[in-house]
Amino acid sequence: MRALIISDVHANLEALERVLEDAQQQGGFDAVWCLGDVVDYGPDPGPCIEVLAEQELLCVAGNHDYAALGKIGIENFNTYAAQSALWTREQLGADHVAFLEGLPKVAARNGFSLVHGSLRDPLWEYLVSGPSAMETFRRMSTRFCLVGHSHIPFVCAEAEGMPRFDVLMDGQGVELGEGRIIANPGSVGQPRDGDRRASYLLYDVEKGWLAHHRVAYDVSVTQERMRVVGLHPYLIERLSYGR
Repeated sequence: MRALIISDVHANLEALERVLEDAQQQGGFDAVWCLGDVVDYGPDPGPCIEVLAEQELLCVAGNHDYAALGKIGIENFNTYAAQSALWTREQLGADHVAFLEGLPKVAARNGFSLVHGSLRDPLWEYLVSGPSAMETFRRMSTRFCLVGHSHIPFVCAEAEGMPRFDVLMDGQGVELGEGRIIANPGSVGQPRDGDRRASYLLYDVEKGWLAHHRVAYDVSVTQERMRVVGLHPYLIERLSYGR
C-alpha cells in the first residue's frame, strides 16, 4: 500500500491537481491522507473538496476548515485571513459543509497519528520547536505522527534530550526505523519555506519509507482566479515567493 500524504491545500485547485498527477508519476498511490486546511486563502474551496472526496481519503480538520464552517472565531486571524475565511464561508454548498463537518481533529492509520497542528492542540499549535515536539511525542499512541499547519516540510526524530528537526529536501527519503518520528509534508497550496512549488510525501508501507517531493504548478493560473473572485492582493502575491 502507498499513501499520498498532503496538507494545507488551501483551496488551490491548480496545485492540488498537479500533486495528484505527479504522485501518480512517482509510482502511484492507493489512498490520500490529508492533514487539514483543505479550504481558505485560495479561490476554489468547493472544487478542492470535490476532488479530494473522489479519493480513497483519510482527512483531519484544520483551523481554516473550522473557520470556514464558523465553528471557531476569526479574531485570531490577520486581516487578510479573516476576510478570506468569510469569503470562503459563502462559497460552500451543502455537500461541502457536510464534508468539512465530518472531519475529525485526530485520526490514526497504519501506525500513524494524523493531526493538523499537534496532539496537544490539534487545530492551533505550530509544531516547530523541540518543546512542542516533546509534548506530541508524550501523547503519541502510535509510532509515527503526521502534522501540517506550519507549511514547512520536515522530519522530527525522538532523541535523548531534545527532539531533532531536519528540513526535508525534494527527492529526500526517510527510512522508518525503530525510533519514533513526527513528519510534516509541507503545503500543497501555500508553501511557506521560500519554495513556491507544491510539497507532499509518499509513504510506502511495504518498504517502510517516506519520500518527499516538490512539484511546480502554474502559479499564475491560481493568482488570476484569486483576482477574479476578489481575494486580497497580499494573498495573491505571496504565492509567487512561497511565503
